[in-house]
Amino acid sequence: MTSVQIVLASTSPFRRELLARLGLTFVTANPATDETAEDGEAPEATALRLSEAKARAVAAQYPEALIIGSDQIACLDGQVFGKPGSHDKAVKQLKTMRGRTVNFFTGLCLLNAKTGKVHLRGVPTLVTFRNLSDDQIENYLRKEQPYNCAGSAKSEGLGIAAIARMEGEDPNALIGLPLIALCDFLNNENISVI
Repeated sequence: MTSVQIVLASTSPFRRELLARLGLTFVTANPATDETAEDGEAPEATALRLSEAKARAVAAQYPEALIIGSDQIACLDGQVFGKPGSHDKAVKQLKTMRGRTVNFFTGLCLLNAKTGKVHLRGVPTLVTFRNLSDDQIENYLRKEQPYNCAGSAKSEGLGIAAIARMEGEDPNALIGLPLIALCDFLNNENISVI
């Protein structure tokens, strides 16, 4: 299929599972990137910058490879909802987002480490949450424990029941890796997935 090595700059099992759907041979690498937003940086700009930073972080290890980096930020009225990391923060996030529409913006980068060429795209997904009761939020969090997911929403699991509507160009973007855009990038690097 391809003799060029493909590297996923991520330790996310969800991104790994999504990339595996394309049937490509790839390896994963930990990008160990600081995911802090810069002062005054728009959420969309942060996601794009971090997706490229993650790809560049592993480029020295894989100087001949095509490296995939991705980052996602959930945003509502200018407020960023990152990975909650704890139950209490997840409760607060979901209470704030219930009955509202949140932009889950996923940045995607494909870096050709050999040529230095960068393919970069942002893919928004608008997610409208159900108007969940406090008990429903607690039940969901106890069952799913999505503490490592932006916005405490894990749509590939039970979190789908917390969602009333989704609008976007690629359902995979919400899980963390926009495969439609990635296929475009790979085609531009003369790699045909099918």
